[in-house]
Amino acid sequence: MFLDRSHAGKLLAEELKLLQGPDTIVVAIPRGGLPVGAEIATALKAPLEIILSKKIGHPANKEYAIGAVSLSGLVLELQAAEIPKSYIEEETKRIRKVLQDRQEMYYHNQTPKPLTNKTVIVADDGIATGNTMLSTLELISRESPKKVVLAIPVAPESAIKKLKKSPYIHQIVCLKIPGLFNAVGAYYHHFDQVSDRQAIEILEAHRNR
Repeated sequence: MFLDRSHAGKLLAEELKLLQGPDTIVVAIPRGGLPVGAEIATALKAPLEIILSKKIGHPANKEYAIGAVSLSGLVLELQAAEIPKSYIEEETKRIRKVLQDRQEMYYHNQTPKPLTNKTVIVADDGIATGNTMLSTLELISRESPKKVVLAIPVAPESAIKKLKKSPYIHQIVCLKIPGLFNAVGAYYHHFDQVSDRQAIEILEAHRNR
C-alpha cells in the first residue's frame, strides 16, 4: 500500500535514479499523475511537464476508450473504424476545446518544453487497462523522444503485458503488479481527487525551484 501519490512518487524516484541527466524530462498525466511526477522530477532534478491528452469514449460506453486526442494529434484504435466519422470529428473538436482551456490554465503564457531527443519519463498514479495510456504514448512518440520510460506505482499484469508490446515504450517501471487487481485507489491509503488548482500549484512550485 502507498500512503498517497507523493509517497508512491518517492518510491518510483528511487528506481529511476540512473536516468538522472540533462536530457531527462518528467511528463505527468494530469491530474493524478502530477504529485507522482513532481516527486520524480525533484529527485532527478528534471523539468516537470504535463501531457494534455484525453480519451475518446465509445458512443455506447464513454468509459471505453477508442482513441485519444491531443491539441495537435489524434490516435484511434482499430475498433474506431466501426464508429461514425461525424461522432469522432465532433468529439475531437469538443475535447480539443477542453484541452485548450486546460493548457491556458496550467501554462498561462509559458510554452511546454519540447520532447525531441529527450529521455521522457511518463508518470501516472496507476493504470487499470492501459488502453488510454497506449494512445497517449503514441502521441508522445510523435515528438521523437530519444527514450520513453513509463513510471507507475501499480497496474494489473494484463495491462503490463499489453504495454510491453507497445513500440512506443522502451522501459516500464511499475512497483506493484497484483495478481488480483482492484481499482487503482485500492492501493493507496489516501487517494483524494487532485483538483486543477492543486495541479497548477504543483507545477508552479516545481518551476520556481
